[in-house]
Amino acid sequence: MGTATQNKRRGKAYQSRLAKRLGGENIGTLGGEDIRHPYLSVEAKTRKVFVGEKYMSQAKANCPTGKIPIVVIHVVGREYKDDLVLIRLADFEDLYGDIRGKRDDGSNSGR
Repeated sequence: MGTATQNKRRGKAYQSRLAKRLGGENIGTLGGEDIRHPYLSVEAKTRKVFVGEKYMSQAKANCPTGKIPIVVIHVVGREYKDDLVLIRLADFEDLYGDIRGKRDDGSNSGR
């Protein structure tokens, strides 16, 4: 099996697991967003190595007790409003709680 095929399988498997965890619908390769959710539009990616891990390790190492480490990434020449925010999934879930099936108004859809 080629590397491209392995990467595609790994990506599909991750996308499926993430959709379940978030309570979203795995749209797959139909185009548009990867995971449809009541209030999130998710693009799911997997990487064997990602430079953002180094940044997050530094944020975690410098994070005082009781705070959540995040990384904000600015690309020179771009507007600051377009900066990217990197947060661990577990911390995101701690902030927002169980987001499976929640609607825009914050109520639960009964799942």
